[in-house]
Amino acid sequence: MEILWISTVVLDFVQIFALLQQELKFIGVGVAAGAGTIGAGAGMGYLIGQTIASIHRQPEQFDQTRTLMFLGIGLVEAFALYSLVFALLIAFVL
Repeated sequence: MEILWISTVVLDFVQIFALLQQELKFIGVGVAAGAGTIGAGAGMGYLIGQTIASIHRQPEQFDQTRTLMFLGIGLVEAFALYSLVFALLIAFVL
């Protein structure tokens, strides 16, 4: 009788641990996606702010500065997409 009670307690603990592991995985997904998009947003804001300051200092370099800004924005957006891909990998593969 006591062995049956111990086995049910262990089985309940294993089920609770499996549910907790699944919930913690989803929290990790939210942190990974959120941190990546927040970082990309901050980087893009800094990039655009510095570009505006550069154009203000040297208006004759507008075309070259704008081209480099759009290149930088593309790279920053790529990092944001990588963070979302990693979050989806955590959610569905691990």
